[in-house]
Amino acid sequence: MEVAMHDKVAIQLEVNDRKVSADVSPRMLAVDFIRGDLGLTGTHVGCEHGICGACTAVVDGVAVRTCLEFAARLDGRCVRTVESLAAADGRLSGLQQSFRKHHALQCGFCTPGILMSAMALLAENPNPDAEEIRDVVSGHICRCTGYVPIIEAILDYVKQAGDDHGA
Repeated sequence: MEVAMHDKVAIQLEVNDRKVSADVSPRMLAVDFIRGDLGLTGTHVGCEHGICGACTAVVDGVAVRTCLEFAARLDGRCVRTVESLAAADGRLSGLQQSFRKHHALQCGFCTPGILMSAMALLAENPNPDAEEIRDVVSGHICRCTGYVPIIEAILDYVKQAGDDHGA
């Protein structure tokens, strides 16, 4: 199928457990669709080159830099943004609470992307070690907090989740 750049592309996807249908420009970036069209502004725009990780969302279980992905490529896929983590009443998820407990955020700009990368890691490996967490976190730029509190927060969350499930 050939599409002219001025044409719109119809997409259907699931975003945070909600079915979404939209017509998007073939050149629209996923981050712009998520923030602008869907109003999910927790996905941040940082470097716009895929380096900082602030725009990370989970697409079909994989952490994706949405500033590098076209919105049209989300057709038929399942997207989770940081807004999916907290409960409907605003209560923070266990991972978010652990970040708060360990002071793993300061300005908070990078935090949504790091949380989503951590969620993708934990879905794949519910019991990662510090090195695996460090590898995931190293793909994000955080100028305020440093990485030690972030790694400690994720490790503590893993321990708490294991304790909660008798592991």
